[in-house]
Amino acid sequence: MRAIWKGAVSFGLVSIGVKLYSATEEKDIRFHQVHREDGGRIRYKRTCSVCGEEVTYDDIAKGYDIGGGEMVILTDEDFADLPLTSSRAIDVLEFVPAEQVDPILYNKAYFLEPEGAATKPYVLLRDALIDSERVAIVKVALRQREQLATLRVREGVLLLNTMLWPDEIRTPDFGFLDEDLKVRPPELAMASSLIDSMTGEFEPDVFTDDYRAALQEVIDAKVEGREVVQPEEVEEAPAAAVDLMAALKASVERAKAARGEQPARSSGGGGEPTPISSARSAQKAAEKKAAKAPAKKTAEKKTAEPAKKTAAKKAAAKKAEPAKKTAARKTAPRKSA
Repeated sequence: MRAIWKGAVSFGLVSIGVKLYSATEEKDIRFHQVHREDGGRIRYKRTCSVCGEEVTYDDIAKGYDIGGGEMVILTDEDFADLPLTSSRAIDVLEFVPAEQVDPILYNKAYFLEPEGAATKPYVLLRDALIDSERVAIVKVALRQREQLATLRVREGVLLLNTMLWPDEIRTPDFGFLDEDLKVRPPELAMASSLIDSMTGEFEPDVFTDDYRAALQEVIDAKVEGREVVQPEEVEEAPAAAVDLMAALKASVERAKAARGEQPARSSGGGGEPTPISSARSAQKAAEKKAAKAPAKKTAEKKTAEPAKKTAAKKAAAKKAEPAKKTAARKTAPRKSA
């Protein structure tokens, strides 16, 4: 890698000399514009719209359109006089938790390498960031523009992420935000079930650019003069669903099938219950229980009445037995001496 900038990280009274490297690179396949008939490169000339003459880079300046056909011309000297105090420094402003930085603000990423004898303070700052679980908010001037950035640690290296300024973030203004749309609880439960069935650990290496690979195969086949092998057809996207619940349920079954899980069976089967089916089963059970309650009380009442009568008869018979024995003893004849 080639360093694109040299400067120093200003950390309090500590200055850490660093070199800046691009941390990312685009893998897009680039093409030249050519003449279809003979393959000749298409060239564009820089010509002036007023005099029609071809202009070299040395004669090109920057112009700001103020409207009405008027232009303000700025030269390199005008830019050089701007008060960029951080032209060769990365000034640390404060340290904040990483989760407080909205990812929409991130722009480009750069690696920082310590230069010369700055290795020890570089490692000190790196370890302090790791220990505090914070990121540094910094200001840096790159390509004649002052930028806000964060400084954090990635794989043992300080990573500088340039950021957009807050006024560069657009505010979403869409009509549906003013509509009073209600989501039914069953739909929300099914959507949550779909998310659960598709939850996993993020592994970036698993994802590939299939389009770029297919395009490279076409180019290689052209170079080697062989037949181009058509890539496998991508499954067409499903049409917009009319029944949202049906689409959600089908999506859950599809996600489970992709994971190798058994899909839920239809009614009468022993499939795994979904949040919707569980709620419906609980509701039906409650209705059945409420319907059986009066019948159960009536049956218990009918059963209790004969039982009470039988118990009363048994008690009366039990009381009568001693009276019968006493009467029998009184009427028995005495034996003669």
